[in-house]
Amino acid sequence: MEIQTKYHGGLTVKEDDFIHFETGIPGFSDEKKFILLPLDKESPFMIMQSQKTPELGFVVVNPFLFFQDYEFELQDNDKEVLKITSEEDIQIITILTVKDPFAESTANLQAPIIVNQHKNIAKQIILNNTTYTPRHKIIQETIQK
Repeated sequence: MEIQTKYHGGLTVKEDDFIHFETGIPGFSDEKKFILLPLDKESPFMIMQSQKTPELGFVVVNPFLFFQDYEFELQDNDKEVLKITSEEDIQIITILTVKDPFAESTANLQAPIIVNQHKNIAKQIILNNTTYTPRHKIIQETIQK
């Protein structure tokens, strides 16, 4: 099928490559199907592109590339909704807010997106009782002594 995208123009993609959000994502409840597209060949960043709305594409990334100690407990009801039966089913991504300069860009660690990569279903979950925020800088400043 042919889709129009925010960052890549027109693309031919397979229907099977879309991930489905049963209830949409917070703030975009009508947006239920997205496809993950690489930003470019050498980049760890991806675009989570809406099937329905060409202008809607989120820059996302595997949070563990920037936050090795990132962890949270996936609730049983979320595992059930996502039909997760093993850890190998799980792909975790976070939405970025890209800023200029890039060093000011942030990741939303409080609301990760959990994808069952074998069934192509996803859900953005909101972590409660956590120190994670929607605005963690992905490039940490180093203090020189």
